[in-house]
Amino acid sequence: MGTGRRFRFFSDPREPSTTLDSEGGEGEGPLVGHRDAIAEVYAGSFRRLIVHLYAVTGDLGEAQEVVQEAFVRALIAPERFGELENPESWLRRVAVNLAHTRYRRRRTLDRLLRRVGPPPEVPDFSPEHVALMTAMRRLPPGQRQAIALHYLVDLPIEEVARTLDVSVGTVKSRLSRGRTALAALLAGPAELAPAGSK
Repeated sequence: MGTGRRFRFFSDPREPSTTLDSEGGEGEGPLVGHRDAIAEVYAGSFRRLIVHLYAVTGDLGEAQEVVQEAFVRALIAPERFGELENPESWLRRVAVNLAHTRYRRRRTLDRLLRRVGPPPEVPDFSPEHVALMTAMRRLPPGQRQAIALHYLVDLPIEEVARTLDVSVGTVKSRLSRGRTALAALLAGPAELAPAGSK
């Protein structure tokens, strides 16, 4: 067994901020090999890609974020990445597409904001609302997301399931466990309606 490779993601190309370990367990052989290949591409092309995307976006922070996201997508499917003839070209294309998508979204938002005028004043939150938000932050992410989308955003359970890419049964289970946890955290009876009421 080898020691595995470690490859770093940088918030600044000169300073390490996050380290990801490509070492896998026993029996992962080919998967570890693909991750090692990603590590080698990262070491050889990360800074060059940052320079290219900085030229595209005009924003160093934006360039770093989209290049990092491109590598994250490579890590999601390391086997397919390992089969690419030109991995750096693929990473550059993904990063540029991400930058263009972000730019289009910002332009759309800017046009919308100009159309609707300045944002309305946000009223002060009630103590009950603050307590609820504090309690929700203590829930596991899955339960928190389900509770927020169903009860606060008012989405039907089926839409919550599509949004989170899970089954309806999973959403109902998360809502049930989340209501129970919130009731305990708030030290009072749960005021949320049972899952399936919408």
